[in-house]
Amino acid sequence: MLNASDYRPPRWLRNAHVQSVLGSSPLRRRHGERSLAQLNAVSTVHTIEAGEDARLQGVHTALPGTPSRGLVMLLHGWEGSVDSSYMRLTAAELLREGFEVFRLNFRDHGNTHHLNEGLFHSNRIDEVVRAAAEVARLYPDRPLAVAGYSLGGNFALRLALRAPTAGVPLVHVAAVCPVLDPARTMDSMEQGLPVYLWYFERKWRGSLARKRALFPQTHAFDDQVLGLRMRPLTQWMVERHTEFGTLERYFDGYSIAGDRLAGLQVPASILMAADDPVIPVDGFHKLQLPPDTELEISPWGGHCGFLQSAKLDGFAERWIAGRISERLPRPQ
Repeated sequence: MLNASDYRPPRWLRNAHVQSVLGSSPLRRRHGERSLAQLNAVSTVHTIEAGEDARLQGVHTALPGTPSRGLVMLLHGWEGSVDSSYMRLTAAELLREGFEVFRLNFRDHGNTHHLNEGLFHSNRIDEVVRAAAEVARLYPDRPLAVAGYSLGGNFALRLALRAPTAGVPLVHVAAVCPVLDPARTMDSMEQGLPVYLWYFERKWRGSLARKRALFPQTHAFDDQVLGLRMRPLTQWMVERHTEFGTLERYFDGYSIAGDRLAGLQVPASILMAADDPVIPVDGFHKLQLPPDTELEISPWGGHCGFLQSAKLDGFAERWIAGRISERLPRPQ
């Protein structure tokens, strides 16, 4: 079984920024496309009714003729999608291990802006929980696990907290570099290398502009709003499109820092990089976790990088497949 101590990238890959930038590069995106295509898996697109008029889109993928060990739902990071490189590469690893995969797009991610009039925000956990319940209904009689990266890791852990009362039959949750304290993450991006703030601002502005074009009467904001920096743009969104009122309450709404994961009833695995330039690692040392939750911190990896070589293969996707395989052994 792979552990964080097994991840030892070559020296030229031990820089956190190299890891983070290469991890989301077009080269790795093409690597993900090829890896999944080479398996000749069959994918089916689903539109999931997630309650309260919410609709989310996802992709189910399986290898024909292969007995299923279970179904793994994958959750991408903020402004990622089901087609992000790490989503495809993780799906490929899980398929090789005999699992089916369901990659879920959050609201307004991928090509799904038209499905809902309301904007995405990070406290829309209820529709993700309902989507998970619907996926379990669509594919019954299979053990269900969930894994996520960055904000998707945060959603995965919050889904696991709610799963027992929501009737979602989760057997394991795995999270890579999950957002713990959103307020600290915002501070970290503002104080860190400008490329990360620029990347997310650019992606979010494009998403908002697309939403405005689709629903001009509802979203009649002007280009001055789109020109705001990350913090004031988030505050604008919170004040006009959520019930939280303030940025502080909004951030607190999806924080999983401190003791908020102490009540987890679903076995969990968390992988973090000590050099993550986006999410501060110190919050992970302060987590209060139940006995059935494993936290592993690698010296290297950057933000959701964990690249192993010039081929841009990743340790994190192998780690996820290994953790879930351990919980769901192959049928005899």
